[in-house]
Amino acid sequence: MRPAQIPSPDPWSLAASRALLERIGSELGAAGNWISFARYMELALYEPGLGYYASGARKLGAGGDFVTAPELSPLFGRTLARQIAQLLQPGDAVLEFGAGSGVLAETLLAEFENIEYKILEPSAELASRQKARLGNRVQWLDRLPERFHGVMLANEVLDAMPVHALAWTRNGVLERGVCANEGQLAWSERPADNAVLMAAKEIDIEIPPSGRYESELALVARAWMRSLGRFLERGAILVIDYGFPAREYFHPQRSMGTLACHYRHHVHHDPFYLPGLQDVTAHVDFSALARAATGAGLEVLGFANQAQFLVNCGITDLLAAENPADAKRYLPLAAAVQKLLSPSEMGELFKVLAVGKGVNDSLMGFSRGDRRGTL
Repeated sequence: MRPAQIPSPDPWSLAASRALLERIGSELGAAGNWISFARYMELALYEPGLGYYASGARKLGAGGDFVTAPELSPLFGRTLARQIAQLLQPGDAVLEFGAGSGVLAETLLAEFENIEYKILEPSAELASRQKARLGNRVQWLDRLPERFHGVMLANEVLDAMPVHALAWTRNGVLERGVCANEGQLAWSERPADNAVLMAAKEIDIEIPPSGRYESELALVARAWMRSLGRFLERGAILVIDYGFPAREYFHPQRSMGTLACHYRHHVHHDPFYLPGLQDVTAHVDFSALARAATGAGLEVLGFANQAQFLVNCGITDLLAAENPADAKRYLPLAAAVQKLLSPSEMGELFKVLAVGKGVNDSLMGFSRGDRRGTL
């Protein structure tokens, strides 16, 4: 069933979604008609040739499904470059995860001369577009380097990492998986076990009067952060995404979780609608991410909302340097900065987490409004 107000896809896209549904159905058949939501999300987003990030459909910008901060304005990347410049030492590199359209890399490359820039992109289709845009100025990787010195960037990457969906009830913790029911994908629950149950028990959940509290566990994101701790010898990791510290993430009023889907700039909450054609996301639990980092030998260097971070790094100075008389250029820049900073837009919901190793200086992005104490 199509969620209200969402435009219908074209026949080619529908055929691609049906092919992915057949692939998911085949896996369900081999697994006793139940897979975890994390596995479903992996298939829906990353199945080669069919998943959302592995197909040829446009995802970013006005003609896609959502717009990221680097797409909004080059001032985002130029401001971020100021924080990166503070962290880089001679011989260091920048490694960007999931570089999307490549616009952030393009902006940063224009700010730094002779920087060694690397991209680790899981989507072959997006990597192809990045190569067309960036040429030979970037090295594309298919795995993490054995040793790394410099700055790692993850801008709107972790929200698309697979999550386990759970329900806390008075009778125990249930894992919300996926099944096929009368030819349609549907939720199916079973008692959580093993690592999922252990992780769930670490969270203090206040079960509401309804007797049920739903949320997500980002075990993949935690493992990702732990792996970075092994490879990063000196430098920092900057994670920019929408999310909360644990106290807010698992707030009693957020009892329906944070899962959201994006299709043609519409947001809805049906993850089974046209798999492969829509983005499926969950907010980031920054407390869990910070714990994974410290457990891997990294230090938390700062945590702030995006507005405070960008202001600390001088985005308003960059805007002030533009010529207001050039309305055609200035007005779009000012509107984009407003969206990046406004609490009702991206300024408060988006956060910046910095972790690292061997970094002695206090980071400019967290000179005011550092909230690491909330993690």
